[in-house]
Amino acid sequence: MRLVRYRTESGVRSGVVVTRSGEDGVVDLGDEPLTAILATGMHAVRDAVADAAASLPALSSLRLEPPVRPGKILCLGYNYRGHVPDGVDPTADDPDFPDVFVKTSNTLGGPADPVVVPPVADDVDYEGEIAVVIGRRAKDVRIEDALDHVAGYTILNDVSDRSWQRRQSQWAMGKCFDGFAPLEPWLVTPDEAGDPQDMLVEVVRDGVVTVSQSTATTIFSVAYVVSYLSSVMTLEPGDVVSTGTPQKLPDAQRAHRPLRAGDAVTVRVERLGELTTTFIGGPA
Repeated sequence: MRLVRYRTESGVRSGVVVTRSGEDGVVDLGDEPLTAILATGMHAVRDAVADAAASLPALSSLRLEPPVRPGKILCLGYNYRGHVPDGVDPTADDPDFPDVFVKTSNTLGGPADPVVVPPVADDVDYEGEIAVVIGRRAKDVRIEDALDHVAGYTILNDVSDRSWQRRQSQWAMGKCFDGFAPLEPWLVTPDEAGDPQDMLVEVVRDGVVTVSQSTATTIFSVAYVVSYLSSVMTLEPGDVVSTGTPQKLPDAQRAHRPLRAGDAVTVRVERLGELTTTFIGGPA
């Protein structure tokens, strides 16, 4: 199922997307956060869909919010193997452990929110990623049990400024400008998302596919990452774990151009949908 949060005159509410006659509508699930709804099981969601009125508000008519408000946004650096010549072991350069960094809460953005290109940022770039949403508290979980703690999946654009990243050994200043973590409109539950190690991740900029790679080429699986993180910190419902970005295709790497006002980037992931982020100028 695709679960959303949307804004009304009375506040933010949860809903489930239902397709009828080729049109997407939304069944209201109340004002509880999605993680709270999922914690009680999917029976209530299915009952709401079964009892829904014939006429539903159109998804396109609603102002969608981020599907969750995470207490923590944890991200991975290098996690997709690069292309290697024939005969070369693709695992030869695999790191022993994930490279984990944090994006702070001010970076969170909704699916329709433009990202402001700050005047002090001169090398803004995009990173299309699959984001894992924690559904059950996870502490010291085994790899074989880790996916039981996942509420679902969404898409995150890990917007980054490369020049600020290069200023210091820690990446926080380049990763944590306001609004630099827009999330996809919905959370896709595991039954619909399917195997997280078998999804195609693509990014489109200026009508050109600049990234195209399967999660089958990741070094660290979703289950491993959840287990690994939980060995250090307690993962709470609603926390987001973003699983890294594939490398840009060679032509896109050669044609690198920093993002500017007026640009738009679309991240699309098999069975999850797509997230389009527009970029605007900030105050001088």
